[in-house]
Amino acid sequence: MISISCRNVWKSFGRKAVLRGVNLDVKAGETLVVMGQSGTGKSVLLKHFVGLLVADQGQVLVDGADVARLSRRKLFELRMRFGMVFQGAALFDSLSVEDNVGLALSEHTEMSDEEILGIVDGKLSMVGLAGVGDKFPAQLSGGMKKRVGFARAIAMNPECVLYDEPTTGLDPIMADVINNLIIKLARELKITSVVVTHDLASAYKVADRIAMLHEGSVIFTGTPDEIRQTTVPIVRQFIEGSAEGPIMVGSTE
Repeated sequence: MISISCRNVWKSFGRKAVLRGVNLDVKAGETLVVMGQSGTGKSVLLKHFVGLLVADQGQVLVDGADVARLSRRKLFELRMRFGMVFQGAALFDSLSVEDNVGLALSEHTEMSDEEILGIVDGKLSMVGLAGVGDKFPAQLSGGMKKRVGFARAIAMNPECVLYDEPTTGLDPIMADVINNLIIKLARELKITSVVVTHDLASAYKVADRIAMLHEGSVIFTGTPDEIRQTTVPIVRQFIEGSAEGPIMVGSTE
């Protein structure tokens, strides 16, 4: 399991400051949900955890190691410890389900085709998709594509899985299936999970703790019960979904 710490992390793109002094800890083995309006830097923050982006100022520490100071080899090794579930599944349309799930195993290990297929079948079974390995993404529903993305994310037995808006575009029932899957994988694989979402039902169900990002900074961290009871005006407005309050409509960057 992986622990992650952000210490005064700043990141700008041109003149646009996206992260503004983020301080955040992700404990080993927990499921942390990062919430906030669109454009507040949630996905940008995830990319710092694996060194896809480097902070302009501050530190991102994974198990105490400064990601920005890792050698190319060490950074590659770090990334192998993470799995990523993308917002739109990001499957390769020209590859079958089993080839999508087994891609990293094919590229980064010396396993035989039979060994890879055995692992792929196991991961697909874990996400409730046994027997669909020969299908192609165009033959799958939105919820099935999401679950194939989950299987791919865990194919290399990661210590941490990063989820970027995992329930976006799903109906409430399928969204709950995905929520249950996040909980199942965290429990059975004993991994650290970081879930970026603005879906409150999902956040309340899967989170051990919730962090709220606003205008590039973390303004609240606490359990689902604590966020429900908070009196912080910005957080209250967000969880109540109200147009009235300190968050001005159209003010996100």
